[in-house]
Amino acid sequence: MGKEYNAEELNNLSGDMLVSIVLSMQSQMAAMLDRLKMMQETNDRLTEQLALARNFRFGRSSEKLDAIDGQINLFNEVEAMADIEAVEEPDEDAVLEKVRVKRPKGKREADLKGLPVEVISHEMNDDDLKKIFTSGSWKELPEETFRRVRYQPAQFTVEEHHVHVYAGDDNQTIVRADRPRSLIRSSIATPSLVTAVINAKYVNALPLYRIEQEFRRNDINISRQVMANWVIQCADRYLSLMYDRLHRELISRYPVLQADETPVEVTKDGRPAGSKSYMWVYRSGYHYKNPVILYDYEKTRKADNPDEFLKDFSGILLSDGFSAYNKLSHDKGDIIMANCWVHARRKFSDACKALKDKNQLKKTVAYQALEKIAVIYNLENELCSLDPEERLRCRISDIRPHVEEFFAWAKKVRDNGEVTLRGKTMEGIEYCLKRETQLKVFLSNGDVPLDNNATERAIRGFCIGRNNWRLIDTVRGANASAMIYSLVETAKVNGLRPHKYIEHLLQNILDHYDDTDLDFLEDLLPWSEALPDECRKKAN
Repeated sequence: MGKEYNAEELNNLSGDMLVSIVLSMQSQMAAMLDRLKMMQETNDRLTEQLALARNFRFGRSSEKLDAIDGQINLFNEVEAMADIEAVEEPDEDAVLEKVRVKRPKGKREADLKGLPVEVISHEMNDDDLKKIFTSGSWKELPEETFRRVRYQPAQFTVEEHHVHVYAGDDNQTIVRADRPRSLIRSSIATPSLVTAVINAKYVNALPLYRIEQEFRRNDINISRQVMANWVIQCADRYLSLMYDRLHRELISRYPVLQADETPVEVTKDGRPAGSKSYMWVYRSGYHYKNPVILYDYEKTRKADNPDEFLKDFSGILLSDGFSAYNKLSHDKGDIIMANCWVHARRKFSDACKALKDKNQLKKTVAYQALEKIAVIYNLENELCSLDPEERLRCRISDIRPHVEEFFAWAKKVRDNGEVTLRGKTMEGIEYCLKRETQLKVFLSNGDVPLDNNATERAIRGFCIGRNNWRLIDTVRGANASAMIYSLVETAKVNGLRPHKYIEHLLQNILDHYDDTDLDFLEDLLPWSEALPDECRKKAN
């Protein structure tokens, strides 16, 4: 602290001393202002974090924004943010007209197509008819027909196989009739039964203890331990063949891949309890036909994992900005990294959600960033139906100028210091500028998607299941889950019914179990025309 002067002492000070005191006061005032500014920035940052935490806990997780009276309220889809007009109240006649819309002709028949039909006749006996028609004669008109759908819960049938045995008169020669191969030795498991367990757990996200309870309600006792053993053995022996085949297809057939990862806990992996493992997901580029989705369980999140899985791949890999993927690109010169625009806009979306005064939203840099990215998305959405060459041509002519303008604007915002260095908005600016090259890769190849949403959708089934069963018991179980989720998700995106497809795989691979030539797998690929119709989902 400086010396305090009384009035007499100040009157006796020399001019130089007064100048020195004033300069010192100015310096102290400037330091105080700097501290106040830092305190305000810290307060703004904490307020933003608190708002985001409240939204994370109580709000929707969507990044959408709703347009109300021309204002961007929390969560309106960023692609729809440009040129928003006020929402008009529909008139009553228009609403009533929508209510009165009749079901399209033939829709019910289409909905019920393919289901087995049991004809049930409702007739009147002759005695009742004679009471009504006293003349004693009548004629029958065309029947009235209506349909109802009856649901029949799961049924279990015991297959009791009797293998006939024959012997010669001398009892020296004994032969047995052919018997089907067992899926698992000395087990009651059949392809249909194991598939029921797989469908319940990996498609419908039921934990094994609930499947066990449901079986008991249907008068069959199969423990969760037995079911887990069935799943692991069938994945190792049979389904792994298709998984490996799809892995080769993914690496060799598609020059654009997408990747993501999510944590999972495996209790018995040789590490302390609570250690994180990861389920990595790779899929063919969104724009390709015959898509492939593969899960890969690994203990860590290190770059060595995608490096090993993609060791024979060369092309473009789309992901978020996780450093492991960038290291992969650096170490392997034949892989080009592309980054996701959804992740690029996410921090701007967070900044908008955290803003207290929504009336000031349109004036913020975060809102301006979302608007600019929205224009890019709007233009890209118009190109979905084009072939890759035409899509690339339109991207270069129509979208590239907006991309270049966005990055020029972002650099100007950063260099001019328009945004606090500690806020989500500046984090978003820095995120985009740091990954400018990767975010522009889609402008060089028409097969590269704008974002990684397709991969995040592919991993969603696993995340839903993980929320129910929380953890995986063993590494073998984790690897089996990776294989089964791969086949289930690949079946879904290829328009198949996972239940029927997995059962078809188990039965056919079992039938070819002794084959040394694996060419039979060609007819079992998810896009094979040789698959039976029952494996295909009915077109809507």
